[in-house]
Amino acid sequence: MPLVESPQWRRKATDFFSSSSFKLKQAGQSAGDNIADVAGKVGTVVKSRWAIFQDARQRPPLPGDTVQERFISAAANTGVILRKGISETKEKVAVGKVKVEEAAKKTADKSKTILNNIERWQKGVASSDVFGVPVEATAQREQSGKAVPLILVRCADHLVISGLSNEYLFKSEGDRKVLQQLVSLYNEDSGASLPDGVSPIDVAALIKCYLASIPEPLTTFALYDELKDARVSIDDLKNILKKLPNVNYMTLEFVTSLLLRVSRKSALNKMDSRTLAVEFAPLIIWQQGDSGTDLRNHLRFTLKPPPKIVDTTSTITWDLLDEDDVDASSQIPLDDASPPDYGAIEVIQCLIEHHNPIFTDANETVWR
Repeated sequence: MPLVESPQWRRKATDFFSSSSFKLKQAGQSAGDNIADVAGKVGTVVKSRWAIFQDARQRPPLPGDTVQERFISAAANTGVILRKGISETKEKVAVGKVKVEEAAKKTADKSKTILNNIERWQKGVASSDVFGVPVEATAQREQSGKAVPLILVRCADHLVISGLSNEYLFKSEGDRKVLQQLVSLYNEDSGASLPDGVSPIDVAALIKCYLASIPEPLTTFALYDELKDARVSIDDLKNILKKLPNVNYMTLEFVTSLLLRVSRKSALNKMDSRTLAVEFAPLIIWQQGDSGTDLRNHLRFTLKPPPKIVDTTSTITWDLLDEDDVDASSQIPLDDASPPDYGAIEVIQCLIEHHNPIFTDANETVWR
């Protein structure tokens, strides 16, 4: 005969197992499909325990045993299993949550970097570019211990080792395809070494292309008039150049020091100080609002991809991402080109010929 069981204990038993099943179901849903398997297994055990309890109600009691005691024992055992199952489920949920948060953080960081780069690309500058970027920004980012962009250091070292004796060094244009490859190389890694076998003519042309790309000349816009007024006065030029930002000053000293060495080999390379000044004046000193001399525009054009459609009305701007087509002939200096800035040429020629007394405050450039 079945044992008599009070309604109170029946209600407690039903509530206990019902709530247990509900909690497991909740845990499984919050954890996901994989972790829900754990909840399912524990739920099966709970159901089994409930069946055992129901069976126990039908058996005669042992001495000192009561339905209440058997229920408490069954519930206690079930509770242990239940707590273990829920604990495992929560742990797996926690681990999964951490992994999701880590993935989300990495994605957010990567997205932020991409967005920043996109914004800089829209301005014509990528995060690692050296072409088209102010020299001060490049030197600060490189943190090489030198106040001179590394691309100039690499190129100058290469030219000095080559002997500086190539004819028309800094006047020959160089191979356009090679120059485009070198620009890509240094925009990806500003400290990269030049490829083996690269021609000194191409390296010299790369220096000119770099100087043509920067948004403000090494001499700055602010000092344009002062420098032209000083012209060949060594003392005046020396004092005016002290007003330059340190990176501009050191880079100008570095470039003109290289040009001085080139001019000393003019018997071989046919590039004396005057010829070098003609080549470099438009790249080192120009006034604000100047849309670009024919030489600067031509050098900028050199770095652009070959045009697919000829457009003789195009005007060139410095933007490595701009794929608009430009007619090469419109960028080559013609007979009706704007007259040379003779004042700027005289300034640069003086900086080359009297480099050492003018740049006495600069650290002496040490060549390989």
